[in-house]
Amino acid sequence: MRRAAFLAAGGALTTTALSAAALRPLTARAAGAETLDVTLTSAPLLFAPFPGVSYRGLAFNGTIPGPVLRVRQGQRLRVRYVNRSGGPSTVHWHGMILPNAMDGVADVTQAPVPDGAEFLYEFTPAPAGTRWYHSHVFPQALAGLFGMIVVEDPHDEPADQDIALVFHDVPVPASIDSAMKGTSTAPMVDPFGSPELAAMAPDGKMGDEVAYQAHCINGACYPKTQPIEVRVGQRIRLRILNANATQTRYVRLAGHTLRVTHSDGNPLPQPVEVEALRVGVAERYDAWFEVSKPGAWLLQGLSEAPTAFQQALVLHTPGMENATPLGVAQTLVGVRYFTYELAGAAQAVGTQPRAQPAGVRQAYVLGGGAWGSDRWTMNGKVWPHTEKIVVRRGDRVEVRFTNKTDMHHPMHLHGHVFDVVETNGRALRYPLPKDTALVDPNGGTMTWRFRADSPPGRWLLHCHNDIHMMDGLRTEVDYQ
Repeated sequence: MRRAAFLAAGGALTTTALSAAALRPLTARAAGAETLDVTLTSAPLLFAPFPGVSYRGLAFNGTIPGPVLRVRQGQRLRVRYVNRSGGPSTVHWHGMILPNAMDGVADVTQAPVPDGAEFLYEFTPAPAGTRWYHSHVFPQALAGLFGMIVVEDPHDEPADQDIALVFHDVPVPASIDSAMKGTSTAPMVDPFGSPELAAMAPDGKMGDEVAYQAHCINGACYPKTQPIEVRVGQRIRLRILNANATQTRYVRLAGHTLRVTHSDGNPLPQPVEVEALRVGVAERYDAWFEVSKPGAWLLQGLSEAPTAFQQALVLHTPGMENATPLGVAQTLVGVRYFTYELAGAAQAVGTQPRAQPAGVRQAYVLGGGAWGSDRWTMNGKVWPHTEKIVVRRGDRVEVRFTNKTDMHHPMHLHGHVFDVVETNGRALRYPLPKDTALVDPNGGTMTWRFRADSPPGRWLLHCHNDIHMMDGLRTEVDYQ
């Protein structure tokens, strides 16, 4: 089942108002144990993040988002997945390099787990950093089956607080079907001058866009989000995940700059100081700030299609919990925000990126997406007819994308970390290590390079906009 009708499938509903419990790390054994044993159970949930807003969704262990899993680098992870979702399901471990059979892609790396059945995922999570997990059966991630997993690096710089922030949304169920057909009337407005919407349908509707009732952080809508108390002098690490299925977020913390150290869990060539983060679908960023004075501040996610429910939470020092928090302007005009070019110290094309030259090369033109169309294409073809990348272990691979559509495409490669070496005609002096990267619209280009040194198997390469993926924008890297 791939359409919204899935959400009405069997199973008794439980109800939650907030998912603050999801913020507590799930640990089943002592900190020094060689293996972390976890049970994840998926089941229907009546998700109510704010009075008057409710949604018949799905949850891991009764919360949206699911629990934060924290595992030490080198520690084994054993997850007993119990499927009570009402339909077939899997769990994908996004950003992990792991045995192909553990990757959790239905009908590619495993048969989907039937409703009422169980599956054991067992592997050593790697590499270190901020990763996440989610169902890879549409539309279960849209419905709420996702959560963060942190692989802790013992060599990381210490933080006084290490805070997981999952940005996610409450969809309008009927809009999922219409988005799949390219006939959604969900409005796309541009309240703050983002580059996201340079080209739109004439009537301001994008056709493939899911409509959202509300935007949430960690299971709640502002002002019901859980405030976070910080203290003067503390150094705070924010682990930010955009778990929205279709939309980019711009994240700002009022009164502060953010020092970005990691992208998709991978260390940047050098930290970057910004006022805002552009976080594409499925991307993660680690951003730091220091509390220099008492106060209360809004941390906010700006969206392309805002609802009446802000994606925000308050950080405050002791005694300031009742103060009116300092907010951010609803604009990106003149704001220094994170870009790949900034992080990679972009140079004019003609300079040589440090990533090794490739022996296997593949170019894709991303197309489709016209109003009323349910086709998103790679070189004019839709899955399963798209051109696969066939490699042998040890090959150096280069993949180049040219985006001929008017939408960003957050392209994700399973089971690998690749280097972004070029974007929009500019080479990066320092390749940017990622597992998901936004290819800009209207002729935007991007080039990746990676070594085919992952475990052999079939590794999906796809757009992480769930609608685009399901309508054809995906292929594979296949090891021979």
